[in-house]
Amino acid sequence: MNPRVIVALDCPDAKEALALAGRLDPALCRVKVGAELYTAAGPALVEKLQQSGFGVFLDLKFHDIPNTVTGACLAAADLGVWMINVHALGGRAMMEAARAALARKRAAPKLIAVTLLTSIGAADMGEMGLSGDPREAVSRLAHLAQACGLDGVVCSAQETPTLRRQLGNGFWLVTPGIRAEGAAGDDQKRVATPRQAIAGGADYLVIGRPITRAPDPLAALRAINAEIAG
Repeated sequence: MNPRVIVALDCPDAKEALALAGRLDPALCRVKVGAELYTAAGPALVEKLQQSGFGVFLDLKFHDIPNTVTGACLAAADLGVWMINVHALGGRAMMEAARAALARKRAAPKLIAVTLLTSIGAADMGEMGLSGDPREAVSRLAHLAQACGLDGVVCSAQETPTLRRQLGNGFWLVTPGIRAEGAAGDDQKRVATPRQAIAGGADYLVIGRPITRAPDPLAALRAINAEIAG
């Protein structure tokens, strides 16, 4: 089984995260542990999720000098997680160092890069001193990540068709900002439905609120998987 849905466990503590995971099926999804939850619950939570059968995407977006990021990636690999990420804005030396370090691991996690956060629009880029529009920035950073030997990137569904054409198959496109048809985008500006994202070339979908806030998270997960399969 290779579930294409990654459920974002955006919970404040381990108790709530484990209760939510208990309402899901590890055969139908993987789970994402982000900065808030990992800071609150630490490696023990990751271990419990894996013992329950879930593949874990440790979403800590490492962004520091190469030596520090290398150490962080190796520590994450020792946890046995399925996938980790770094910020592509950390640059070539940082990404290449992380890739080289993980290559020495027998069972290394997949390593992907965050290109541009889905909360960032063109106006935000201007304030940050980044040239071009979001799609141009994402394309530049995705090409750099591929050149550094990473397994894929995080990108919005609006960027997946172009990146798939440019970068080819086999380079993972992991897409957050997934919303049901007609749902509000909340704090994310570049969103899409599951069907749109898959049709555009996404490999994996990171989905939070449409599943985690549903009255029946497992039913919502099954419905999304059915939409993907259809």
